[in-house]
Amino acid sequence: MAHTIKEKSKILARVNRIKGQLEAFAKSIESEQDEYQVMQLLASCRGALNGLMAEVVEGHIREHIVEAENKKLAAEAGEELIDIMKSFIK
Repeated sequence: MAHTIKEKSKILARVNRIKGQLEAFAKSIESEQDEYQVMQLLASCRGALNGLMAEVVEGHIREHIVEAENKKLAAEAGEELIDIMKSFIK
């Protein structure tokens, strides 16, 4: 996945932010914060993960489907993406 290598520092920065959000979520559980605050933190974690997935999927589509060397490679990349998205959505 060359597109993830090109964007490695940007992706890792997002992952580190997500780690921070997850740590804040864990602390909110440990400190028995109000359920609303806990759910809000969890929603922000999910949003951050969805945003990261969208970014990686976009790179995959652009590099392996739009700019594929031929239709066969594009179709294979498309099928891989379908399989991944099915597991992500579950």
